[in-house]
Amino acid sequence: MARDQRIPRSSARSTLSVDEYFAGISASDVAVVARSLTLMESSNPEHGLLAEELLTRIMPHIGGAIRVGITGAPGAGKSTFIESLGLQLVGAGHRIAVLAIDPSSDLTGGSILGDKTRMPRLAAEPNAYIRPSPASGTLGGAARRTRESLLVCEAAGFDVVLIETVGVGQSESLVVHTTDCLLALMLPHAGDELQGIKRGLLELVDFVVVNKSDGPLQDACQIAARQFRSALDSQSLRDSDAQAEVFTCSALQNEGVDTVWHAIKNRCETLASTGALAERRRRQNLHWLWEIVEGRAKELLHSHSKVDAIRADVEREVQAGNISAEAAARRILKAVGLM
Repeated sequence: MARDQRIPRSSARSTLSVDEYFAGISASDVAVVARSLTLMESSNPEHGLLAEELLTRIMPHIGGAIRVGITGAPGAGKSTFIESLGLQLVGAGHRIAVLAIDPSSDLTGGSILGDKTRMPRLAAEPNAYIRPSPASGTLGGAARRTRESLLVCEAAGFDVVLIETVGVGQSESLVVHTTDCLLALMLPHAGDELQGIKRGLLELVDFVVVNKSDGPLQDACQIAARQFRSALDSQSLRDSDAQAEVFTCSALQNEGVDTVWHAIKNRCETLASTGALAERRRRQNLHWLWEIVEGRAKELLHSHSKVDAIRADVEREVQAGNISAEAAARRILKAVGLM
């Protein structure tokens, strides 16, 4: 089944070998895929080295999926929309993976919402796989290892990967460096607060979908959609051939969701035919190269013994106002030979 499965007790070692991980991913063994994603999310340095080796092994087998980011405020109906879309996709013969970034528990660090319980019909589909991942304090609700998890899912043969963000804001710029397109799910009355929408969202989003277009909210959805189209036209933030598209739908009633998918598919096919999709993914790879370098450099700096030796004194001086933060930073960097 396309859900996390309990590993048989006889094989429940803490880690598998790279060959075992690779063989399981290649065979679309969901139990091994689940363990591979856990490996990617691990903060254990030994697991990190194993994950790097595994990623290198699967690189020739990635790139075949349509990657879609889905963002939106809490209550916009992201889970309902994804379940409706996912059921249509598996019905059409696709294999779909959902990487759902959940808020994290302060006590355990685990996911709070549990997207499988919010998408029960999709979770029961053999050709669908839902993976809730805790945001773990990452800015904007994009989990630290989401990109690596996406690559594992692609190598396992999932041809559509959806990334659902927490929807707390500022996640869009992270997700856009991971996916082929970004969809923002909006509430019917969001148009009334159009001035409060960040310019950055309009710059990044490829699709604006006003959800809950059913019953008494249909007119409100149409009004909001017109306001979004007007805002996008007047901003002139994007190239003419990359203008964001606006739709209305009712995920609950499964109306208009297929139209949104066709638009996503058509855009990705157009980008692929012009070479723009390959170029986008090359830029994304470079972005993540330097994101990883900077992240690991920060970790090394904070754990450096020479930084530990002066940390308390430097922080005390800064807090007392005896030296500026700039001067203190220079002192730290000089201690490790970076200045």
